Amino acid sequence: MIDDDGLARSWRAARPEVAGVHLDSAACSRQSFAVMAATSQHARHEAEVGGYVAAEAATPVLAAGRAAVAALTSMSAADVVFTTGSGHALDLLLSTWPGPRTLACAPGEYGPNLAVMAANGFDVRPLPVDGAGRVVVADAAEALESAPPALVHLTGVASHRGGAQPVRELTELCRALGIPVVLDAAQALGQIDCAVGADVVYGSSRKWLAGPRGVGFLAVKADLADRLVRRLPPAQWQVPLAVLASFEHTEANIAARVGFSLAVGEHLAAGAATVRARLGQIGAAARSLLDGTAGWQVVEGADEPTAITTLVPPPGTEPAAVRQWLITNRAIVTTAAEVARAPFELTGPVLRVSPHVDVTTTDLHQFAGALEEATAASRVP
Repeated sequence: MIDDDGLARSWRAARPEVAGVHLDSAACSRQSFAVMAATSQHARHEAEVGGYVAAEAATPVLAAGRAAVAALTSMSAADVVFTTGSGHALDLLLSTWPGPRTLACAPGEYGPNLAVMAANGFDVRPLPVDGAGRVVVADAAEALESAPPALVHLTGVASHRGGAQPVRELTELCRALGIPVVLDAAQALGQIDCAVGADVVYGSSRKWLAGPRGVGFLAVKADLADRLVRRLPPAQWQVPLAVLASFEHTEANIAARVGFSLAVGEHLAAGAATVRARLGQIGAAARSLLDGTAGWQVVEGADEPTAITTLVPPPGTEPAAVRQWLITNRAIVTTAAEVARAPFELTGPVLRVSPHVDVTTTDLHQFAGALEEATAASRVP
């Protein structure tokens, strides 16, 4: 069903043996020995020479990390800054936006993103979508041309379903209309091609790139970055500090940034296109196997190019209870996605399965059997 190819074997060998079955890469992937060692070594260096001296010594590694992110996002290394994660990146961008605060996004936008938009005073408008929550570019063209927002925000792959958005097509449309595109690549980077020419790309370390938690990135094209208004220190202070540089002019976990830089390098070394192809094959195999198991229904179409399988529960079954049963009784890790993840699209909680490139057919069959047991054990009378 799934060939145990060279990529799978090398990815598996580079990491500690998993304690059970890890099907939760959309939440947090497993770091490699090398990434953990780099993070630990930097912390040790801080203890030896002091944090600021160690940070200066890490400059080449961090520069390589920015360059690696740039290669995956069609940016330049100078466009990339480190953040503490995706939500932080979006907040940095929106809080420094100088123009009208209007934004268009899909109705199924990630709930925490919507909260950041609201906190920064943005008026959010829905983009037209099909029944799968995918933006219909032809319909979007008419809507955007008749009432152009200041920004279009697109989450490339959602948190509550594994469907890929038409990121390239929408970016090309918005470029023609002169509307900047902000791409949330937290789930997309690693699963689909994000080098599509978006004006802004941001994402996390811990998901498909398999880096440490607590670090992410924000990449902003120079012409748009020049329009942002620095907040800290205030723009009216005559301080020679560019807006993007001000985003990193704070206390930071440099060790995590070092680990992330190495993780992105490992991803590029494995071949970004090769990883994407493998993940797409895994997603197709998982959906084929799991659809209908114990009454659970797969959300995604068979041809989605992602490794995420979203399962709608049968009546009387709570995904959170099933998730906990799987962890407690079978050491299988998944995600229970509550309605808050997509408050204007989800009508009930779902179970998300997201294996990485090292998953085996045996793992998936083991999960399918465990899902049968968990569903029976967790069903509410």
